[in-house]
Amino acid sequence: MLRTASVVMACLSLNAYAQEVEQRTSLAEQKEVAVTIYNENLALVKDQRRIPLKKGNINLAFRDVSANMRAETALLRSVSAPGSVSVLEQNFNFELLTPQKMLEKFVGQTVNVVRTNPNTGVETTEVAEVLSANEGAVLKIGNRIETGLPARIVYNSVPQNLRDRPTLTMALDSTQNATQDIELSYLTGGLSWKADYVLELNPAEDKLDISGWVTLTNTSGATYKNAKLQLVAGDVNQVSDQFARSGAVRAMAAAPMAKAPEMQSESLFEYHMYTLGRPTTIAENQTKQVALLGSNGVPARKEFLLRGADYYYQGAAGDLGQKLKVGTFLEFDNKESSQLGMPLPKGVVRVYKKDSAGNAQFIGEDRIDHTPRNEKIRLKLGDAFDVTADKKQTDFKKIAGNSKYNYIFESAYEVVLKNAKKEAVTVTVQEPMPGDWQIQSSSHPYTKGASNTAVWKVQVPADGTTKLIYRAQVRY
Repeated sequence: MLRTASVVMACLSLNAYAQEVEQRTSLAEQKEVAVTIYNENLALVKDQRRIPLKKGNINLAFRDVSANMRAETALLRSVSAPGSVSVLEQNFNFELLTPQKMLEKFVGQTVNVVRTNPNTGVETTEVAEVLSANEGAVLKIGNRIETGLPARIVYNSVPQNLRDRPTLTMALDSTQNATQDIELSYLTGGLSWKADYVLELNPAEDKLDISGWVTLTNTSGATYKNAKLQLVAGDVNQVSDQFARSGAVRAMAAAPMAKAPEMQSESLFEYHMYTLGRPTTIAENQTKQVALLGSNGVPARKEFLLRGADYYYQGAAGDLGQKLKVGTFLEFDNKESSQLGMPLPKGVVRVYKKDSAGNAQFIGEDRIDHTPRNEKIRLKLGDAFDVTADKKQTDFKKIAGNSKYNYIFESAYEVVLKNAKKEAVTVTVQEPMPGDWQIQSSSHPYTKGASNTAVWKVQVPADGTTKLIYRAQVRY
């Protein structure tokens, strides 16, 4: 099998080349780094390093930047001596030094092929031309073409645009001969975050404890050590023509369970920004979690909902369903008076309740959008097991009309609500009504939930049944 020269040799050649023509800065010179991450795989990085600069023209290699950097957004400035450094030209080198990349860069050029005699250990060297690097090397050695050689390839140099780490090289003009604090800021992909919430209902199901976590994922190709972390929640507009590359393999970190300080929030334009009160390291190819919020004793409301449809008000339908599913919803208010009152980023909410043995059991999840203060949060957790409904149309007739624009229909319905629980429940029956409608008679009081919706709140006793009967007229 074809083997390449050691990466150590390549790196030594690269170092020698770099020392001759450029000044390099690495993470060893980093003073601080700040990372602001947005919802849509976008982050702003501010990397500040203390760098000795000579007066005049300098070729600076800024190493260990994000491999997903949007180079057109890069901005270099001197923090300690504003205006003393200007950028004349910059190049983003994101192709990393690998055996395959080395082979690709030498297509059409000559290399040395070294073979070792397995019996004597003697090495022989031949000059070869690299014809192709697709799915292995194709070499021309003398008058023959060879592939799959049991040999190693030795290169005489490293191409300038191959780096061992993602690097931004810049041609600078410095007006001072001094050590300066230099900040490079840029936008990058490969950094993202999302919010996850855990709710635990109390036994009476009228209060809940909530904790929120932020999950950070870093596939940007760089590590941000002891970073000042800020997160922006909101729908930030971006143009579609972005320079993007695929991410690397993700390594999942264990989710933290202990109570941690909450993140502080503030308004930022039409978004909300959350700031972590301590530095944190966001390692390359890592997913980690930090605490967002926590609150206990939040008042909650559970609702059983039977939602109808509007199609059966226009024709004879008969039986509309037996043992219909009744949805189960959970509501609570994002208010200070309810022990909350913090802008909540969009994310998945998972709800748990303890069983008789005191073990928390998963009872459902739902996704919420960005939710400002003083808004209601409503979660669909599933369908009730012990609460069902039988529904049928008991009467239908056309009162008047000869086209779809002047029809008048009248219809009657029977909804039988059944409750197998040991306690009484209230079921919300929600009926979408088409056209110009009115309820002519009803066994239970109703409200007009919207211009096209009739709503009943029906009490169903423990181990009992309640029958809702109503007649409706619709005009088109």
